[in-house]
Amino acid sequence: MSTNPRRSFLTARWCNLILANYAVPDALLAPLVPPGCELDRRGGRCWASLVGFQFLDTRVLGVGWPGFRNFPEWNLRFYVTHRGQRGVCFVREFVPSWLVATTARVIYNEPYRSARMTMDVTERPDAVTAAYSLKWGGRTHTLRAVGSKPAVRPGADSAEHWFKEHSWGFGTSRRGKLIRYEVNHPEWDVHPVTEFAPDVDWAALYGPEWGAMQSAEPGSVVLAAGSAVSVYPKG
Repeated sequence: MSTNPRRSFLTARWCNLILANYAVPDALLAPLVPPGCELDRRGGRCWASLVGFQFLDTRVLGVGWPGFRNFPEWNLRFYVTHRGQRGVCFVREFVPSWLVATTARVIYNEPYRSARMTMDVTERPDAVTAAYSLKWGGRTHTLRAVGSKPAVRPGADSAEHWFKEHSWGFGTSRRGKLIRYEVNHPEWDVHPVTEFAPDVDWAALYGPEWGAMQSAEPGSVVLAAGSAVSVYPKG
């Protein structure tokens, strides 16, 4: 991906990302699409991804705040386009820090919430196991995936590439205007997934309308190695 010469707002390492990808009815996503954006489709269908990952070595405007450097994130995201730019939008994002969640929600109108969370990544010579948990709505939700080593680079036409490679994020401001930000990182390798075990109550996490997804099976699961990232707000 291209290198942005401007000073980044946020830098971090996003590592061991589980992306469980589900075909979703248009009606669930249409009310959430930011102004000027359109739902992106693969195979004629709209998709949303349950994502758990490690948010490491976090710095805002170059400053790393003690106690807020390394933490898990869990989000539900979906895919849109804006004037030919492919990007992601978020239904809800969870982090363990109340301060991080409140700052993102108040200043940027991002749908963050704080919750008790864990992350556990285990490396073996032949495999990596990533597990993320979230306590919300009176129960614990979990995502766990096992991927084989070595990591590989999927082709540009693959499903793995479509879900993991996006340079843009979009949202809606409190005034109803489009928010854009650019996310720069090198192309990610993936660990071919050999096991995937979700335990998620969709309605509890995302609202009663998402209960329709409770029995859904993912169309694919990606375990991306991740990398350093830089985030740049755009006007």
